[in-house]
Amino acid sequence: MSSHSKTYTAVQAVAPGRLELTRKPFVEPGPGQVRLRVEACGVCHSDAATVEGAFPIQWPRVPGHEAVGVIDAVGGNVEGWTLGQRVGVGFLGGNCGHCQECRKGDLVNCRNQEFTGIHHDGGYAESMIARASGLVSIPEGLASEDAAPLLCAGLTTFSALRNAPARAGDLVAIIGIGGLGHLAVQFGRRMGFEVVAIGRGPDKGGLAEKLGAHHYIDSSTTVGIAPALQALGGAHLVVATASGGDAVAQAVKGLRPRGRVIALGASPEPVQVATSDLLFGGRSIEGALTGDPDMADATLRFSALASVSAMIETMPLGRAPEGYRKMMAGEARFRIVLTM
Repeated sequence: MSSHSKTYTAVQAVAPGRLELTRKPFVEPGPGQVRLRVEACGVCHSDAATVEGAFPIQWPRVPGHEAVGVIDAVGGNVEGWTLGQRVGVGFLGGNCGHCQECRKGDLVNCRNQEFTGIHHDGGYAESMIARASGLVSIPEGLASEDAAPLLCAGLTTFSALRNAPARAGDLVAIIGIGGLGHLAVQFGRRMGFEVVAIGRGPDKGGLAEKLGAHHYIDSSTTVGIAPALQALGGAHLVVATASGGDAVAQAVKGLRPRGRVIALGASPEPVQVATSDLLFGGRSIEGALTGDPDMADATLRFSALASVSAMIETMPLGRAPEGYRKMMAGEARFRIVLTM
């Protein structure tokens, strides 16, 4: 056996902002784990937590939490997953099954959950180890590169919309038509909502319509998004995919009574809302973090059934640093996917 066949190619963060190509020795999966031969991995804005060192990271670390691959080794105590099966791994690395949150069935908030590509190596690589409890089954008709962005961007938006109290025919607004938003608009349309897309500048209007939005609001105009939403009758639900506290605060004023804002974009900017805007009409703001493995399965199934797909640009693994820089500069339209 040549030494080359005992190692695999990976792209790892070695210092804040620095990604480099390397070769790592193959690892056997431990109990409760499987090893994947990675076929595709999405480049997500949350990868910045690893690459820029926003989380306490042990360098070097391979980023990537939208990984799709084929199981090529199965560790002990793993049931329900087989060699050769195509699976995905999202941001949540797999729940422990024994903490208080797991026992309640709240797998997303498991206290012993590791984040893929942060606490352990992720998918910017030809091989990776994953906890079996975090695996997602990939439907046959879905190509690996198309499935990858659905494991984080897709799951996050689908989960928020599906768990929300909005019903078919209700007015649902999506703030931001980027990596998350362009999927949220498609999901919203296919779930039967009256969809309002909110973006910056008049140029996004055509894209919003193509994605399925019934209305487009240009947030850069002086009117403001709240009066524009109220002119449409007020939103039952606003999903804020773009980060920024001001947009969330404005959205609250655009809600009808009992309306809800769900914030998905992480931002250090605080959300400043007058309590009167919440009290009168019983309006609310909540945050949502991705979804559990069952919801991930549902996201992929629904996307395949309803023909929802991310607009992607593929790049070979070796160009990961370039793909990451492009995504950080906001130049991706709309998701970059690394192929192995």
